[in-house]
Amino acid sequence: MTLHAHDIAHQSDATPADFIQMSYEERLIRRKRVTTASGLSFMVDLPETVGLDEGDAFVLSDGRQVTIIAADEDLLEVQGDLHRLAWHIGNRHAPCQIEMDRLVIRADKVMQDMLRGLGAAVKSIREPFRPEGGAYGHGRTMGHAHGGHSHGPDTAHDHAHVDGHDRLHGLMAGDAPAGAEDGHHHHDHDDQDHDHSHEGVPNLRPHRHDHHH
Repeated sequence: MTLHAHDIAHQSDATPADFIQMSYEERLIRRKRVTTASGLSFMVDLPETVGLDEGDAFVLSDGRQVTIIAADEDLLEVQGDLHRLAWHIGNRHAPCQIEMDRLVIRADKVMQDMLRGLGAAVKSIREPFRPEGGAYGHGRTMGHAHGGHSHGPDTAHDHAHVDGHDRLHGLMAGDAPAGAEDGHHHHDHDDQDHDHSHEGVPNLRPHRHDHHH
């Protein structure tokens, strides 16, 4: 009998039966057969497409839970004037992992060249990608243009961006950098932050999630 997962336990504290490593793109899912680290196979069959965070768990039809771990992937580490660089990244609707001394984005030649042109130090790295919380679920969108091409909602290529990317714009100081284009839209959101820790979970560090309403 084939196991199914029809539900997600978000940031579950239950003891998992197994773990599954998934990249950022793989964590955008509705229906797909997947296999865990120990070889357990099951069919994910959700009511709608969702973007999942590390620490979420698939709830199997027999009641067991399989916890998601962010897999290593090719990324770019960005350092420099983080306020200015974050504004430009957010203005292009790119998912971004924000840390005190660096920004991390997915590997992309166009973004890399743009950021270096803005004076950033950019280097290729390979590690798990954990962008800002808003980049999941509500922030997963399609149809943005990149480098002269666009993807409509019927194409297979999914794009994601930080939900309310003004958070990037205002993270360091609040205002757009000098010379930035006018007319960019802004929204106000109340942020509620909390920490999650996951003991006994491989490669799963305590991390923060920002919730925007």
